[in-house]
Amino acid sequence: MGSHTISPPNDPVRQILDSLRRVVHGLRVADRAAERAAGLSGAQLFVLSKLDALGPGSINDLAARTITHQSSVSVVAHKLVERGLAARAPSSADGRRVVLRITAAGRKALRAAPEAAQEKLIAAVGKMKPDEQMRLSRLLRTLVAAAGLDQTEPVMFMEEMRHDRKRT
Repeated sequence: MGSHTISPPNDPVRQILDSLRRVVHGLRVADRAAERAAGLSGAQLFVLSKLDALGPGSINDLAARTITHQSSVSVVAHKLVERGLAARAPSSADGRRVVLRITAAGRKALRAAPEAAQEKLIAAVGKMKPDEQMRLSRLLRTLVAAAGLDQTEPVMFMEEMRHDRKRT
């Protein structure tokens, strides 16, 4: 058996890892709560809530609204359409363009669901000063690169994890 050292609570490495653990844990708890309450993943809840709050939108609109990549939101939107919680329709402004809109079933699911965890994270970051936001962004990108995680596409929170669970 190797010797185990316990890092003190004020150790910066421990504080960083504990903070990351809290964020991941909070996302997992919120994902399970959304699943129990409304049968939605946290990512599906987030996209659906944006459709409800801001009205119909294209995949690119939804990517901007959810602050994520178009390909990630496209996968989630497809699942919402398959479940009848969202529907594709021609845009009223430009009939050549397809938009997604929330359905009555989607609104019903939202009424049963808790607030999306992503909304809380966005609000928390929004309360930070611009220089703090930039510093946090830079430090997180540095951490991700140093850990060798910068080559993976950033998917919507919890959606990849749910996909991986179904394969195992």
